[in-house]
Amino acid sequence: MTIVKPSQFSFSGGSSPLCSFKGSLLTVAVLTFVSLFYLSLNSLRTSPPSPVVVGAIQVPQTFVKEENRVNTDGDGAAPAEEEYYSDVYHSPESFRLNYAEMERRFKVYIYADGDPNTFYQTPRKVTGKYASEGYFFQNIRESRFRTLDPEEADLFFIPISCHKMRGKGTSYENMTVIVQTYVDGLISKYPYWNRTLGADHFFVTCHDVGVRAFEGSPLLIKNTIRVVCSPSYNVGFIPHKDVALPQVLQPFALPAGGNDVENRTTLGFWAGHRNSKIRVILARVWENDTELDISNNRINRATGHLVYQKRFYRTKFCICPGGSQVNSARITDSIHYGCVPVILSDYYDLPFNDILNWRKFAVVLREQDVYNLKQILKNIPQSEFVSLHNNLVKVQKHFQWNSPPVKFDAFHMIMYELWLRHHVIKY
Repeated sequence: MTIVKPSQFSFSGGSSPLCSFKGSLLTVAVLTFVSLFYLSLNSLRTSPPSPVVVGAIQVPQTFVKEENRVNTDGDGAAPAEEEYYSDVYHSPESFRLNYAEMERRFKVYIYADGDPNTFYQTPRKVTGKYASEGYFFQNIRESRFRTLDPEEADLFFIPISCHKMRGKGTSYENMTVIVQTYVDGLISKYPYWNRTLGADHFFVTCHDVGVRAFEGSPLLIKNTIRVVCSPSYNVGFIPHKDVALPQVLQPFALPAGGNDVENRTTLGFWAGHRNSKIRVILARVWENDTELDISNNRINRATGHLVYQKRFYRTKFCICPGGSQVNSARITDSIHYGCVPVILSDYYDLPFNDILNWRKFAVVLREQDVYNLKQILKNIPQSEFVSLHNNLVKVQKHFQWNSPPVKFDAFHMIMYELWLRHHVIKY
């Protein structure tokens, strides 16, 4: 019987089977790497750009009216109407989502202390150039945001009105004492101030004297949220903490303007008192110009009924220099009447500046640009002016007060600003 022995591997001469096997694996690995690299490169070249992602939500760069996004008839069709706000909001989708959350969750407690017949709780009036303060005092009580339970409150409103004090002839010195005494009373009576040293408290004042009255209390300036009409960040206004309150002169004398660019034949317009350096320069340099309608004083009512307001309707650009403070009700007048505002006021933190892109519906200049004002305005192409005007119409609702308040109006925009700030407060 012949015994067959298994063959022995020979390592002398020729190629080793083991080496050949390793070489084959290496070749396959190289080919696989090259293939994957090619496919990845091709994918990068051909795939569409990814949408912006906020959290786990894919965000298109448009802001769609919430009532139109509720869904369709269940057949997967798109909503019937969409409004695009990408030109006027810094982050349209973030605004939409945060605004909806604010409406669902935000709660404010109003301290009940203080006699409404003196300086507390209720507004002095809701007309005139300080109407914004009055409307807020009224709107907060009419709104869904008020809570009677301080334990569920996100913020606390200090309901003291310097406008009321001013109306009763209270001196600035006495205002300071009244404010300090009232706040000291709240601190000693309730536990809420001491949780954050007042960081979750806010007050509202449109009168510049009111701002000065609150400055008598260092804690109010340092810690509380100040909602003021004169937000000058070179004299104590802190943009990430405080809120710019738009100064709105309501009721408006005439209906809102807009979608009427063909009627706007005057290049620029301003009329008012020379109560600031920038206004003096504006009047001196341009009052005799034939293309800019610049008046050295307010237009006398004897010249005709509502002559001042009617000039807004036929002007492309309305000049808005700062007055005794950085702010001016002329800005919201311009917005209401459809005249593109030209901001000439340094250090002015414009209302809703962190929400709205002002350069999409206004011309924002430095005060030193006043000397080149006409050429700057003439250099703006007609197409750009039309775009500014159309965007201006979109934001008109944000600069109007209503009673009761209406979605997206001035009151809700202020509440939204407060809502954003309450997130940074930690107990």
